[in-house]
Amino acid sequence: MSSAQSSTQPPDQPADQPPEQSVENPTDQPPGQARRRIAPMLIVLLGGLTALGPMTIDLYLPALPHMTRELHSSQTLLQLTLTAALVGLASGQAVVGPLSDAVGRRRPLLVGLGTYAVASVVCAVAPTVEVLVAGRVVQALGGAAGIVIARAIVRDLVSGREIARLFSLLLLVTGLAPILAPVVGGQLLRLGSWRMLFGVLTAFGVVLFVGVLFGLRETLPVERRRHGGARDAAHSYLRLVRDRSFLGYALAGGFGFAGMFAYISGSPFVYQEVFGISPQFYGVLFGLNGLGLMAFSQTNGRLVRRVDPRRLLAIGQFTSLAGAILLVLAAATSVGGVVGVLLPLFVAVASLGMVGPNAMALGLAQHPEMAGTASALIGTLQFVVGALAGPLVTAVQVRSALPMATVVAGCVVLGILARVVLTRDRSEEASEPESPEELSGRRARPATASAEEG
Repeated sequence: MSSAQSSTQPPDQPADQPPEQSVENPTDQPPGQARRRIAPMLIVLLGGLTALGPMTIDLYLPALPHMTRELHSSQTLLQLTLTAALVGLASGQAVVGPLSDAVGRRRPLLVGLGTYAVASVVCAVAPTVEVLVAGRVVQALGGAAGIVIARAIVRDLVSGREIARLFSLLLLVTGLAPILAPVVGGQLLRLGSWRMLFGVLTAFGVVLFVGVLFGLRETLPVERRRHGGARDAAHSYLRLVRDRSFLGYALAGGFGFAGMFAYISGSPFVYQEVFGISPQFYGVLFGLNGLGLMAFSQTNGRLVRRVDPRRLLAIGQFTSLAGAILLVLAAATSVGGVVGVLLPLFVAVASLGMVGPNAMALGLAQHPEMAGTASALIGTLQFVVGALAGPLVTAVQVRSALPMATVVAGCVVLGILARVVLTRDRSEEASEPESPEELSGRRARPATASAEEG
């Protein structure tokens, strides 16, 4: 992965810069770092890191009904394995984000990936659902490092609308995870039990660990790191929470993710137990929604350089709302059977491919001086809200698609309200990317000045 290494060459070594690196608009980057091409192998590695979340959540979805019987458990108790993963991903990001701003990206990433691999082994051999839930928490704590630090690395290397474009590109890479994971999981169930699926997750964690160890250099120079320990981290979180516009974008993305997670947690039972679909065909249907998510995200990546990201975010939200309303009607009336549920669900979920990248980019663009902490708070909100939404779907025995449809629609509505109410006062400021002069002026200020302003 030498190409990935060259793309993250430390800024204090300009003499070693390879000829193929492109230097454009130096003032549009963090201090001391010229704009470089991000090597394709680095994009693949970052995509793999952000795919830890969907892989951890989606790979074993086809096995949930089988696990319920094998572990002598209930739907609600098995749902806790999903909720445990979200809790671990949320709390892990809250800790790792500020830590990576203080000590750099690489070391916390390696520790997290090592933890992920070991915990995956524990999940694979878990004798009871209680042990599995505990293993899932630790597994997700380790996986959180990959998710939050990958986003922070993007913010280290690019800025402006390029952030949204690169997030859309990463979603193309990570979009393969929710498509392939349930399909692969369903096929692996033909060869063995659900425990094999956690063996696959172990191997995935090991591959990423090796990739980071040999293919990623540090992207956060020492002079740009934040100091002050837990007190500084708490102060940074307080600054972000007080920023209404940032909070609005974070919640818009968080409720979008919660709607998707309501679909993720409810669809195995709706498709397999309500409509009688096999685990293998369920994986195919789940993959179709993943393809739609990728299509919307790539359309967003092409449009974001010409269209205001706020407008794209609104389009994604209202398209998702239209699909959610039709989904509720189909679930309540049983019109069309499984097709009546599948089509509006496709619209509601796929259009979130325009919500996530723009909400994330608009939130991170306002706080480049603490990208790791901002990324952590956005990710934490996503998984906390998702953890609350998921159990609502299976709070009662799933006998129709209506509980899932209702939760999905409610999350979409709350996401729209968060964007409209919290970001309206700064719509003009947030809709336009910062100019090079503004970026260089703001980044030239010392970190202590930024903290005093908070």
